[in-house]
Amino acid sequence: MHAWWQACNYLAAGVIYLQDNPLLRQPLKPEHIKRRLLGHWGASPALSFAYVHLNRMIVKHDLDAIFIAGPGHGAPGVLAPCYLEGTYSEVYPNKSEDEEGMQRFFKTFSFPGGVGSHCTPETPGSIHEGGELGYSISHAFGAAFDNPDLLVAVMVGDGEAETGPLAAAWHSNKFLNPIRDGAVLPILNLNGYKIDNPTVLARIPHDELKSLFEGYGWSPRFVEGDDPMNMHQAMAVTLENCVLEIREIQRQARESGEPFRPHWPMIVLRTPKGWTGPKEVDGHKVEGSWRAHQVPLAGVRENPEHLRQLEEWLRSYQPEALFDERGRLIPELRALAPTGTRRMSANPHANGGLLCRALRLPDFRDYATAVAGPGETRVGNTRPLGEFLRDILRRNPDNFRIFGPDETRSNRLNAVFEASKKTWLAAMLPEDADGGELAPDGRVMELLSEHTLEGWLEGYLLTGRHGLFATYEAFVHIIDSMFNQHAKWLDIAEDIAWRAPVASLNLLISSTVWRQDHNGFTHQDPGFLDVVVNKSPSITRIYLPPDANCLLSVTDHCLRSTDDVNVIVADKQAHLQYLDMDAAIRHCTKGIGIWDWASNDAGAEPDVVMAACGDVPTQEALAAVCLLRAHFPALKIRFINVVDLYRVTPASEHPHGLNDRDFDSLFTQDKPIIFNFHGYPWLIHRLAYRRTNHRNLHVRGYKEKDSINTPLELAIQNEIDRFSLAIDVINRVHGLLVTGAHAKGTLRDMQIECINYAHEFGVDQPDAAAWTWPQCKP
Repeated sequence: MHAWWQACNYLAAGVIYLQDNPLLRQPLKPEHIKRRLLGHWGASPALSFAYVHLNRMIVKHDLDAIFIAGPGHGAPGVLAPCYLEGTYSEVYPNKSEDEEGMQRFFKTFSFPGGVGSHCTPETPGSIHEGGELGYSISHAFGAAFDNPDLLVAVMVGDGEAETGPLAAAWHSNKFLNPIRDGAVLPILNLNGYKIDNPTVLARIPHDELKSLFEGYGWSPRFVEGDDPMNMHQAMAVTLENCVLEIREIQRQARESGEPFRPHWPMIVLRTPKGWTGPKEVDGHKVEGSWRAHQVPLAGVRENPEHLRQLEEWLRSYQPEALFDERGRLIPELRALAPTGTRRMSANPHANGGLLCRALRLPDFRDYATAVAGPGETRVGNTRPLGEFLRDILRRNPDNFRIFGPDETRSNRLNAVFEASKKTWLAAMLPEDADGGELAPDGRVMELLSEHTLEGWLEGYLLTGRHGLFATYEAFVHIIDSMFNQHAKWLDIAEDIAWRAPVASLNLLISSTVWRQDHNGFTHQDPGFLDVVVNKSPSITRIYLPPDANCLLSVTDHCLRSTDDVNVIVADKQAHLQYLDMDAAIRHCTKGIGIWDWASNDAGAEPDVVMAACGDVPTQEALAAVCLLRAHFPALKIRFINVVDLYRVTPASEHPHGLNDRDFDSLFTQDKPIIFNFHGYPWLIHRLAYRRTNHRNLHVRGYKEKDSINTPLELAIQNEIDRFSLAIDVINRVHGLLVTGAHAKGTLRDMQIECINYAHEFGVDQPDAAAWTWPQCKP
């Protein structure tokens, strides 16, 4: 294995330096260095060291395994064995296993049009880029769930081990069922340094470090040193023991049929940073110091001494003994690697779309809410969805999970517990039997770490399964950057022909901004939508269904989709119901439409367009229409509801965008538009700024106003309420500004009364809170 590792390190150093002569048959010359140096050497040798030893275990024990590289910029240490296994050349035939192909392979690294210094989607065998640190462990566990024969080996950098997401993810071992799930083998690489500082875990005493991981529930094994030959022996023995122990744990659980929470093994691998690289450069220590984090020899084009050291370093791996005259790895070494899909770089679990099975979905129409007439009755929108998800769990017992941070019941999805409980392998107490909904074989994943949940779900999806993440709107921001990374992954993966489509990332955003009368200001933030809109339009989708039937239709669509991020915003509280199921399906299919029953402009141009997007904004906009009809019976109002937010943007900017003619037909070219929006108002302006009638578009939305409020009072403070909207119409419709003065005064009086009532009694006025559409008399 030492020679295999030498070959890996030689290639890893080669991709950093991009030299012309890969086998060093001739001396390196400055002109052979193609461009400025890009790459990080620090973690690469340890990554390749772990990789080649895992290959040995795969061959010896016929393991089904994938490898996740957590350390940032560690791609050279994974690209090298991936190339040596032959997978890279299979996927990219021009990177052939010969001298010419090797040169192309070198030049691709961190080069325009090439691949990055992380394990990007272009890297065969990767489901984790590591561009942002902290998610390797959670991704690994997501991959292991419902994969009973899979071993997920994950190298954790000691820098990323300082992040909050990584720290929480160590607790994932309490959720791994040894009967139905695979195993995760963390390898914590203590190389001692980050970019410019020591790492915390590398500087605490051995006993303290051991106690830390034992306290997390792991059984740590230590492999420490800097002599390669001794380390090979130690790593081989340790890995062997870990694999045997993992298999014994699984055997006991599977033969007995009794799941338990074992102390799974993990490895602490302590090696020098930049191991086997230059020990000293310009009188400064490199190997074993923070200087090894980046390019060890940065001046090879200008500095003859650096060039000499580079050549000496590369020759130390003896490439002439590792590769034949054509530039191929010699047969004796090739024989050491696994073959076919047992190669970690060719394992189909790391290209999960190859294994993805479509969900067996019940007919969502069977969960419809009866709607005798629009806006007559109130129903909690997410309760029927919970029943739909319950039966999805029943039909897909090894292919679908629900994720949420202690909020499944809070978000009114508790019907799912009729099909499956919450995964729990830690201690049980008697009181848990009284509604605790805990079980070792549960498929509802709850942990109060949004980072870990998101990582689990991403790993689950990228290895070919399906899921849904439900969380509070204000705190979905916790995973902003994780969503960013996954969106970037999907965006790149769509352009990689060999990457098969995976199930979409589905996020249900509930407990929304407009229903926070007890939580207050901290729980009022609809800004996740703004974050989503920043990402590529090819993969982002945003839906704001106004009622329960629309929510079912939208969710069914999202669960069938692939390679997207679907964001569904639906509050958990009771809301007015507007559309029967057939109407809801038509409306959601179009994504935007005129509600004829709420409009009175048929056959004529409207005087004003009232638009709404979101459940509470829709209710308040409809109530405003009622007020306007009472005061101005002749006023022609067109009511538009938006379900698919991207319908607002032009077709040239998003696949779901409306073309300009259709948009102008709906919103007119010159009439005032009052748009009542769930989120921050400027997002609608951002999406619609190119539209013909944008100058007449007036958006109302959340403006960071107030704190502990009743629902209507909060709407009033942010001017999305029925009174503010009606006044806005009076101010903007030609001919009403003066004649509507009396009506404006009356509306302001009603607004003041609502505020005073809320401040005195702590609830909204009964008449206002109980408003329904049938009260609106044309």
